[in-house]
Amino acid sequence: MAITHLLADHDHPLVQSTAHNLTDGRPHHQEKLEKIFHYVRDEIEFGFPPKWDAVKASETIQYGRGYCTTKATLMLALAKAAGIPARIHTGLIEVKIMRGVFPNFVFPMMPELGGHSWTEVKLNGEWKSIDSYINDLGFYNKALKKLHDSGMQTAFSISEANGPSSPEFNFGEKGYVHMGAVAVDHGVWDDYSDYMNSDKYIAMDKMQQMSFPLIAKFANRNLKKIRQS
Repeated sequence: MAITHLLADHDHPLVQSTAHNLTDGRPHHQEKLEKIFHYVRDEIEFGFPPKWDAVKASETIQYGRGYCTTKATLMLALAKAAGIPARIHTGLIEVKIMRGVFPNFVFPMMPELGGHSWTEVKLNGEWKSIDSYINDLGFYNKALKKLHDSGMQTAFSISEANGPSSPEFNFGEKGYVHMGAVAVDHGVWDDYSDYMNSDKYIAMDKMQQMSFPLIAKFANRNLKKIRQS
């Protein structure tokens, strides 16, 4: 079914007020973006809402949690509401990055690659990629230790396959969080709904749609345990 509305609903009053509160009095785009970044990283904890992908930015604010796609949609909406040129970049990622997050029983039923997205912003005439807002800092620090202890390069929602990761506000200079596991590039889009309406998007089948709320419940429980570890 085609998505006929913007997911990055930057005109929504909640998105507008959130962007205003975060960026008011900051004249430069990078200053505004850094405030938005810390909000999306830490005030929206890494986790899974009751539905998949077709989540508006305003809904993510209300849920208070999100994963790569819904956080990218929120970053996009807040940036646009603050007057910062932004777009969404999509592709496919190795699902093994969710080892330790998703329950073990789901992996035999999942493909090797799944949908992924991150944000691009335009600063000083140059498009820059950013994904280090995906994991909230409290989770990231505990997850990184688990990743290192495991001896793996990709798991616990972090990939260091291409070098050290970083949860800091940066455009890859210090490291991304998920990019090391991205295997296929599907290009840039004005809104995630455009991608969902394209032939590149891989939609859930009926069985996956039915099982997702249960998987999300298990995943959120695992994330809580990691934060408390």
